[in-house]
Amino acid sequence: MEENGYSQHDEIIDGKRLVKKMQRSRQVRKGRKRQNAFRALMCFVVNILLIFSLYYLTTMPEWYFDKNAFSTSDSGTLDILNNNIVSTQKILSALKTQKVPEVPVYMADTKDLKEKLLQFTPIEEVYIRRYAFPARLQIIVREREPFITISPDAKVPPVAFFTRDGKLIGREYLPLNPKYKTLKILSYGNRGDDYGKWDMKKLQKLERIAKYVEIYSKEPVEYIDLRNPEDVYVKIKSVNIRLGRLDENVYERIKRIPSIIPQVQLMDSKIKYLDLRWKDTNYLKLDE
Repeated sequence: MEENGYSQHDEIIDGKRLVKKMQRSRQVRKGRKRQNAFRALMCFVVNILLIFSLYYLTTMPEWYFDKNAFSTSDSGTLDILNNNIVSTQKILSALKTQKVPEVPVYMADTKDLKEKLLQFTPIEEVYIRRYAFPARLQIIVREREPFITISPDAKVPPVAFFTRDGKLIGREYLPLNPKYKTLKILSYGNRGDDYGKWDMKKLQKLERIAKYVEIYSKEPVEYIDLRNPEDVYVKIKSVNIRLGRLDENVYERIKRIPSIIPQVQLMDSKIKYLDLRWKDTNYLKLDE
């Protein structure tokens, strides 16, 4: 039976299509639920693995320092670099009093170590780097630069030295590494000129005098004899120069050296010193 061109058969077909469509929709929803459940399970498993992995990584022995880290320089745990004045042994002796960090290297506080090393006068700055696998420290020191050494006699090793920033450092850090080219000053540290009281102005003046002598003599200064501050000598290879007092005219007197050095080189007699004490007069004193 047909009604308005739409038969009962067509109704049955549409009903079947609707049923199939609803079935497919339920299957899709079930599939999505299974996928969501699987994703949730995988996320849970991955998170658990990450947590355990992170815990394992943060508690590995390679993150922790050896208990004897500060006892020896060849432990592989401690590297000390750029220390040319303060010996490695002195640094290790100081660090032995410090407790080895018991926390992972990335949590270790190195402030106390730095402050301990800065107690050494020659050390100007300390940089500490932390490394893992294995846990170790790299200590990089920056030391003050020596530029004047003090000796009581030309043939006696230095007993002290001054650094560029005016620090006076004693014999416990001597002898210096040969790489340091310093100006040698002979001084007893008394007679009204205690080198322990010298300031930067005094040190810079001595260095300037040495440079003037080297420029005008074209020879390196071996030492400045300041044992009598009122009668100063400067020794170069060819002759001993008597400057006398280091007054405001000393630089003008030094400028006369080039006119006298040729005479020194032509002399057959042994010269005791070149006398430049006087403002307008200079002469050669022969060794008797």
